[in-house]
Amino acid sequence: MGPSIPRGTDVPFAAGREWLAGDHHIHSEFSVGYEAPPAGTTEPPKPVLGADGRYSIPLNAWMARQHGLRWMVATDHGGPNHSKLNYEQAYPALLKARDEVPEVVQFYGMEFDTPGADHSSIIVPKSDAERTTLRDIESRFSKREPYPSDVSWDTEPKMLEALTFMRSITMPPVVIAHHPSRSATGFGMYGLDRPAEFRNWNDTAPTVAIGMEGAPGHQASAINKDGSLDSAGARGGYSRSPTLGGFDQMTAKVGGLWDSLLGEGRRWWITSTSDSHVNWRDGGSDFWPGEYSKTYVRAQHTHADILDGLRGGRIFVTTGDLIKELDVVAVAASGARAQAEIGGELSLPAGGDVRVTIRFRDPDTTNHHGDRPTVARVDLIIGEVTGPVSDRSADKNPSTRVVQRFTATDWQRRGEVVTVTYLLRNVSSSSYIRVRGTNTTELEPLPDQRGENPWSDLWFYSNPIFITVPKR
Repeated sequence: MGPSIPRGTDVPFAAGREWLAGDHHIHSEFSVGYEAPPAGTTEPPKPVLGADGRYSIPLNAWMARQHGLRWMVATDHGGPNHSKLNYEQAYPALLKARDEVPEVVQFYGMEFDTPGADHSSIIVPKSDAERTTLRDIESRFSKREPYPSDVSWDTEPKMLEALTFMRSITMPPVVIAHHPSRSATGFGMYGLDRPAEFRNWNDTAPTVAIGMEGAPGHQASAINKDGSLDSAGARGGYSRSPTLGGFDQMTAKVGGLWDSLLGEGRRWWITSTSDSHVNWRDGGSDFWPGEYSKTYVRAQHTHADILDGLRGGRIFVTTGDLIKELDVVAVAASGARAQAEIGGELSLPAGGDVRVTIRFRDPDTTNHHGDRPTVARVDLIIGEVTGPVSDRSADKNPSTRVVQRFTATDWQRRGEVVTVTYLLRNVSSSSYIRVRGTNTTELEPLPDQRGENPWSDLWFYSNPIFITVPKR
């Protein structure tokens, strides 16, 4: 099935590619607890299935399908000898899930206990070697794997060693940082994940370490089992420094860390996930995969093309099913009329104009909360690309700004499809553009208060298009 949004002849899309919703951060019963070993023995602790993640991998896949997902990744995190558990028990369960729910493309992966940092997804390409590939990575580099524990495994050099190993694999995996500011103690006061680390990861393995969660999971933290709100619940589990509109501070702040990385020209993409362990209806803090957050990848419905879409940044993210499709197309307004889409690059002579067309599907259907949210505003954001920074801890790009805000008076609607066009005049330096939108009236996403209803505060974000202009 091809794309459903009407498009002009100036919009090139690969045959068979469409926007496929997915989730790359999902836990099962193989995210275990551990039973302490008998006193005085050297035996490793015994894993206890279902002590952290609750559900089976086939059930997660079934729920993902029920909530509109077309792809997912099984990402259980580790502990002592967890690589053996993954190899012997989790992988056969994944094969069962693939057989029972073939409508959902399912990847083998894990939530990596990242050396020197917090957590991250490892997404392994589907192949006959996927089982041993993940075992080799986890057994050699997951910081919680050894028993007794070894502090030398929890260092940034160990992570760079891991990335060097991963990039050497014939079919290398993808690594995406999880909840990057959950351990932050304030705005710009980062915890386990630091700007310099992300730069070092990306420099070491630019097609492996490709990005971070723009919006973390655990977005149901303020919802009680009966559907009422818990006044103490913090979205995403961000108890010390809150999310903004449900998004991590590294993404949500215009001119912040994400823009600083993009301003170097880095292909550093954002995603959005459930981090599903236990659903809120069962007393947990999570939505089912696809119930609230979705990461859309433009791809054919295959393992290979979905992973290619993630590496290539053909991604947008949304919460609450605010939108279901998003196309951003940048076209040179004169000359060869070159063009680029989300994740792509447009080459432009200095001083050229760029016509930006934004098309999105604002669905006239209820989301999984029974609401019919509608887009109130769309922002076009631009920032300059100036190359590598001298300060590896830099987290600001002062050139980044909202160049235009669009509301219903600015766009054309045909059924569910909304289109708006804007002309960027006299683009004189290399830049990038990205798009976000919301159902709120907030000009910038505000810090999320404890007890906030996540369904009332919805946003979508595109990944960037780069505009390359030769230096004069």
